[in-house]
Amino acid sequence: MHSTRYLIVGGGMTGDAAAKGIREHDPDGPITLVGDDPHPPYKRPPLTKGLWSGGDEAKIWRGTADAGVDLRLGRRIVSLDLGARRATDDEGGEYAWEKLLLATGGRPRELPDANGVVYFRTLDDYHRLREQAAEGAHIVVIGGGFIGSELAAALIGVGARVTMVFPEPGLSWRVFPSDLAEFVTGYYRERGVEVLARETVDSVRGGTTVVTGSGTLEADGVVAGLGIVPNTELAEAAGLEVDNGIVVDEYGRVDGRDDVFAAGDVANFPVAALGRSTRVEHEDHANTHGKIVGANMAGAVIPYDHIPFFYSDLFDLGYEAVGDVDSRLPTVERWDEPNRKGIVAYVDDARRPRGFLLWNTWDKVEEARDLIRAAEPVGEGMLA
Repeated sequence: MHSTRYLIVGGGMTGDAAAKGIREHDPDGPITLVGDDPHPPYKRPPLTKGLWSGGDEAKIWRGTADAGVDLRLGRRIVSLDLGARRATDDEGGEYAWEKLLLATGGRPRELPDANGVVYFRTLDDYHRLREQAAEGAHIVVIGGGFIGSELAAALIGVGARVTMVFPEPGLSWRVFPSDLAEFVTGYYRERGVEVLARETVDSVRGGTTVVTGSGTLEADGVVAGLGIVPNTELAEAAGLEVDNGIVVDEYGRVDGRDDVFAAGDVANFPVAALGRSTRVEHEDHANTHGKIVGANMAGAVIPYDHIPFFYSDLFDLGYEAVGDVDSRLPTVERWDEPNRKGIVAYVDDARRPRGFLLWNTWDKVEEARDLIRAAEPVGEGMLA
């Protein structure tokens, strides 16, 4: 039996941030991190961004062990006994803990009847796809959202031939206003991406043959970016409340306990500024939520009132986004240059901002957060 003061279940960015949050308030308490990835925690954004353009892989590592964390890698916690404060991993190892953090993240959504597809999520997925993407290789990217869009741009950048397949009318259709989504879709075609919008995938055979609703694509590799499903099974089996993630309060605690916490991709947490709870899957939230919840495990009492943001690079287009960026919401828009530089405010029926898309507009995230918190109606003039 391995005994520890803090047991962190999950080896991603959230687990690393939590360990460092603990250390700021408890410099000596034993911390054990158990993760099923064989690698120690690393930065995820470079997997679809900088590594494809010559970034140094050595710089992605988070240095978790340097914070005095006992890393148990390539292992997965399979059961929890909350009453006894015990956990068991898939090799039969047992852990006794005083405080528990579930930072179990999520797993990629998969297609039925699809073999040999790279469901892009990890460093090993990056290595596998990079091997397939020799110059001139044909790669089919399934999915037109955040990951699919970044991967398509990255693959074109290394000389691959890229076909994108997705059922929506345009790229990032669920996030961008329709006019902008249509512009970006056309822009990708101009940059050499074959875009098959409004197309379904029926099956994938051998990782090279993609059967769509209207034909067959032969490729050298197939990668999918279809979002994730939160890994809540462990929490459910332990009797914790789950609703699109593990339900936590503003301190990251699960209901009714002061020794069990959840953070990052898997946590459904309250956002006071938006008046609701949500789950967020991006880097800023993983780092910020992980650190604050880790601090709270070590005795701090810090409410998480942060409004997470995310960012993306799409060839030479780029954006930062904060709050609710949902194409179903009405928008107030101000463009310095149509589809090239501007601000989109996603608003409610009273024109109060719920989120902002800062399109090729930088260093305005804090101002956008202030407007969301103020909850006052916005017009185009306020976005200048």
